[in-house]
Amino acid sequence: MKNIVVLVSGGGTNLQRIIDCIESGEITNAQISLVVADRECFGLERAAKHGIKTQLIPRGTLFSSKLSQILPENTDLIVLAGFLSILNKEFCESFKGKIINIHPALLPKFGGKGMWGHHVHDAVLEAGEKESGATVHYVTSGIDEGEIILQKSFPITENETAETLAQKIHQVEFEIFPKAINLVLNNY
Repeated sequence: MKNIVVLVSGGGTNLQRIIDCIESGEITNAQISLVVADRECFGLERAAKHGIKTQLIPRGTLFSSKLSQILPENTDLIVLAGFLSILNKEFCESFKGKIINIHPALLPKFGGKGMWGHHVHDAVLEAGEKESGATVHYVTSGIDEGEIILQKSFPITENETAETLAQKIHQVEFEIFPKAINLVLNNY
């Protein structure tokens, strides 16, 4: 059984999707051993409702070192699911190839510092892009610069808003995130 640690900052809808996919067998040979949040959030409540151990580490310069101290020794994968803090270079290098993130745009475009949530969707629309989507990628010390694992796009409609774009992207995230986790954990 592979052990996943999930990092969250918000409502935890992608966390819930991962939990559901583990329970249904869509993500095979895996369990979530710990959910860590960098602020009080509903994601912690979701985890607790499923009997998953939780930990709150306040965001800040010591987050990565505190996370290193509490990670279970047998952690196979660290999954960033709506996690807004930046992990430091040392942490990223220590766990190279074992940390993945989902980003609400088609990387390498619209990534980097400040590119999260509606900021991404606004930027995509302002740039006049013809398509958008989501990307699952490895986490490195460069923000949103890691190797792409999976990506899926869809056309942007004429009357698209940041809100409608967010809804469509969330559906894409629900589709590709479990597949990417399976690919990384089980090599398929």
